[in-house]
Amino acid sequence: MNIAHWLQDAALRWPERPALFEGPRQIADYRMFATQVRVRALELRHVHGIEPGERVALLMKNSCDYLQLLYAIWWCGAVAVPINHKLHALEAAWIAGNAGARLIFTDEGQLFADLALPNGCRELATPARCMPGLPASDELQAPHPRLDSDLAWLFYTSGTTGRSKGVMLSHGNLIAMSLCYPLDVDPVAAEDAVVYAAPMSHGAGLYNFIHVRCGARHVVPLSRGFQATELFTLARSLGQVSLFAAPTMVKRMVEQAREQGYAGEGIKTIVYGGGPMYLADLVDALDTFGPRLVQIYGQGECPMTISALSREAIADRGNPGWPAIAASVGRAQACVEVRVVDGAGRETAAGEAGEIVVRGPVVMQGYWDNPQATAAALVDGWLHTGDIGFLDGQGYLSLTDRSKDVIISGGSNIYPREVEEVLIQHPEVFEACVVGEADPEWGESVVAFVVPRTAGSLDARTLNEWFLARMASFKKPKKYLFCAELPKNSYGKILKTQLRQWLLDPDGSLGSA
Repeated sequence: MNIAHWLQDAALRWPERPALFEGPRQIADYRMFATQVRVRALELRHVHGIEPGERVALLMKNSCDYLQLLYAIWWCGAVAVPINHKLHALEAAWIAGNAGARLIFTDEGQLFADLALPNGCRELATPARCMPGLPASDELQAPHPRLDSDLAWLFYTSGTTGRSKGVMLSHGNLIAMSLCYPLDVDPVAAEDAVVYAAPMSHGAGLYNFIHVRCGARHVVPLSRGFQATELFTLARSLGQVSLFAAPTMVKRMVEQAREQGYAGEGIKTIVYGGGPMYLADLVDALDTFGPRLVQIYGQGECPMTISALSREAIADRGNPGWPAIAASVGRAQACVEVRVVDGAGRETAAGEAGEIVVRGPVVMQGYWDNPQATAAALVDGWLHTGDIGFLDGQGYLSLTDRSKDVIISGGSNIYPREVEEVLIQHPEVFEACVVGEADPEWGESVVAFVVPRTAGSLDARTLNEWFLARMASFKKPKKYLFCAELPKNSYGKILKTQLRQWLLDPDGSLGSA
């Protein structure tokens, strides 16, 4: 089934329900939303010659037009290739070429003016908002028929280990992912408003589907991105606001809310994921916003749907086992099986660390034009995530690290996250990130990059004393590097690759603190 049928159905059921908002202002109901999508689908088909199965790329900041273009692409049977708008034009051009995209939409239509796009690909400006007359024909009154197995969304990974890979997500993958949301993350009602503060090219955009299916509101902040104060104002104005946020975004929200005396009025749910939420930060968020938080764990290859930690579990601080539960990423979502296996592929015992593997209808079809990478990731129907973790006796999944991030020092495995958890508890530490550095004696040593709350408030001796009072000495950082901020991508993930590169070539500046 073509997932665009959900929009058609919402427009038929609830034509006058509010649909699209720019900030607090409504710009379309569901009838207009679907009508404009159909017109744009006809333009893609007849003006630009886009046939079913062809790829159309989007390199844009968040906007209501972004959402309309996504649905227009699916409505005409084509495949959407959302690209992180913060990428360099050369990187975006490579993705467009790898995907074989016929078109690439940009905000102004001039991004590639001085750069040759791949043969067969043209840049177009985001269509001006209008309400053109409908064509006289009955063509595309309904979305073009698609099978569950047909490609819908081609998502390019962040490329931290080289060229990014195109994750093939089918209409069936997206439907399965979406139906898990009200079961395992948060029920959705027509009165809800999903706010796109994180990039729509990634997880935040994937949450549009279930909100379309339920006839809820879709809100793009006027900033077209993340600003905590703006979110608070929107929440108070619109009410019943939900959003997806990386843990670093939640941390910024907490800091800003405490400065303003804001306690979460108007926010229904903050879904966090995409990186580690340290226990100290979670406690701060609960103290500030109350029981409004839900955690999800997923990957582009299994989008947003490996596990979830419920609002109730996060808020239940009276439970004696709460610290371990809150530090986990929850239980397997309804559409997937989750296992932890050793190097030989054998399932590990409860509490024993290994690689997390996943199976279910949400797992990707494979990597675009990359059979070797597909064969390595999908083994006997199981997705090998590359993440290291363990399951406890109650089915809670805990992450330790990415397999490539584990530090092996003197023959012992050190998981960066456990070191970061201790450092982040220090009252003067705002953020911390731990990586390994080559060491001639130990193989690797632990290096901690630390962002103090106040410049000059910390030194290595202070942190060593704090650390040794809480964790084994062999896990202690050998080196502390203090900086004003940590490098992050547009999704809020800390870029450990940049930190490792800086260790190799420290002439570049991370910003002192």
